[in-house]
Amino acid sequence: MKKILVTGAKGQLAQCIKDAAPKGDNFEIHYLTRANLDITDAGAIGAHFGRNTYDYCINTAAYTNVEQAESDQEQAYLINASSVQHLAEACKKQEGVFIQISTDYVFDGTKKTPYLETDKTNPINVYGASKLKGEEVLAQTMERYFILRTSWLYSQYGHNFLNTILKNSAAGKLLTITTEQIGTPTNANDLAKCIWSIIISKTKKYGLYHYSNSGEGTWYDFASEILKNSNQLQTTKLAKTKHYPTFAKRPAYSVLSSHKIEVLLGVKAPDWKESLQQLITNIV
Repeated sequence: MKKILVTGAKGQLAQCIKDAAPKGDNFEIHYLTRANLDITDAGAIGAHFGRNTYDYCINTAAYTNVEQAESDQEQAYLINASSVQHLAEACKKQEGVFIQISTDYVFDGTKKTPYLETDKTNPINVYGASKLKGEEVLAQTMERYFILRTSWLYSQYGHNFLNTILKNSAAGKLLTITTEQIGTPTNANDLAKCIWSIIISKTKKYGLYHYSNSGEGTWYDFASEILKNSNQLQTTKLAKTKHYPTFAKRPAYSVLSSHKIEVLLGVKAPDWKESLQQLITNIV
């Protein structure tokens, strides 16, 4: 039996991981919230790992508020970098495997073709910089790890673009959505399946991978697809804007290439529009 730790249990990805978990007695999975385990507390992590031995540690806990991170840098780095190091050190002592979730925002967005794992990183906001630091401390701490960079994550759970659009549309609000950024909306349920496929396969092809749904679009395209698939496109006031003022800078282009993970780990990412349509069909 494999014993697995999932941090950030209240977050959307952890909930999708729980939904996608294989049935049966092959895995004992501990889903921990901050109340159960404060990952910013090295002592608490040491004590918890002293009582429990894990084969895999899946760290979905993160500081993800891109805007707020600009004025709360210390907390962003504490959660996205320092905590990763504490967890990795504990995981390494037990010879476990660490799975870390990272972001397309480690890039500056100046490229015009999908980013590869070998492309130079250059984050332009605090969130991206703190997540990149988390990648670096993990790679420096241990060898048995997978870093999965993903993009524009959404699901049926929590606060995300999908749920915000559905909520505001139902309230009759005017939706003004930017066309300035190009990326790939990624269904957290697909990412959860990717994570489980890595664990079930017992692969030792450790390292850095990109995983997002395939294809690309703007935030406006994303909103349009949400409204179309929920039959609200004709009844919702939807407007484009090229410039949407934000405190934090965003990369203009942050599409990720998932070619490496498909070739080396056999994980194929679904088309983002098809995945979105399937999810909305199930929840609306």
